[in-house]
Amino acid sequence: MSWEQTDTGVPRIPFGEWVDEGFDWVTNTLGGFFDTVADVTDTLTNGLADLLNTPPALALAVVLALLAWLVRDWKLALTSLLGLLFVAGVDQWENAMDTLALVTVATLVALLVAIPTGILAAGSPRVSRVVRPVMDLMQTMPAFVWLVPVVSLFGIGVSGAVVATVIFALPPGVRLTELGIRQVDPEVVEAGHAFGATPGEILRGIQLPLALPTVMAGVNQVIMLALSMAVIAGLVGGGGLGGVVTSSIASLNIGLGFEAGLSVVVLAVLLDRVTSAFSDNTPRPQRLGASFLRRSPKTPEPAVA
Repeated sequence: MSWEQTDTGVPRIPFGEWVDEGFDWVTNTLGGFFDTVADVTDTLTNGLADLLNTPPALALAVVLALLAWLVRDWKLALTSLLGLLFVAGVDQWENAMDTLALVTVATLVALLVAIPTGILAAGSPRVSRVVRPVMDLMQTMPAFVWLVPVVSLFGIGVSGAVVATVIFALPPGVRLTELGIRQVDPEVVEAGHAFGATPGEILRGIQLPLALPTVMAGVNQVIMLALSMAVIAGLVGGGGLGGVVTSSIASLNIGLGFEAGLSVVVLAVLLDRVTSAFSDNTPRPQRLGASFLRRSPKTPEPAVA
């Protein structure tokens, strides 16, 4: 093998050629698998987008605002309703629902991988040592770089955008799931062992409930990264608001870019506030009950005989 010289005098490492050969082998060997993944992803994303675009925009905006009220408070509900009405008013509703569908599918896939991986990493230092550098690579690699291999494997379209979004958004879910389980008090886990609980029962009954706030913070981060990547994925045919942003850049249409950008902000605020509500240690019914007790007149304590 002959090594070329670089301008610095160091022999050139043909790393790019190795990567190209590796992707050629993967494409030729597993092309059918990637085609199946692309078809399933397209079907799920486009089906959900059609479902979200079926009801009238005003009706769905009211439903989403009520959801915000249920999980948070009336202030978020009012803010969400006004924001969603703005999205409909600037004629970006259909694009916003397409983006919401893409983010939803990508987030679900990312969490289906991230949470079990985080649980395995928390229970095994060996798995953690393997997972950590992979997550470092996925998280520090520039977002645009992931578009190149994804397009070569899945082509231009929604499926490639979803896969790129999953890769970019997955690491926080793994890291925060592992962190949440590792932060559970070991004495509580030992107490579960002392009562004869199996490892599965300890995971379901002790570790996951106590780690839930941290895990939900990871879910929140996955959603936010998925939303940001969904806009970038407009460059590879992801459609939705990302496609609008891309076309506004190409045509230097400042007004259209701001309309799409503010629509992304509305979705980000709604998704962020709703998911962050679940990371609260106190469930909402308990908070409502505590609030009711504070407003209720104090009942006299029974006399001690």
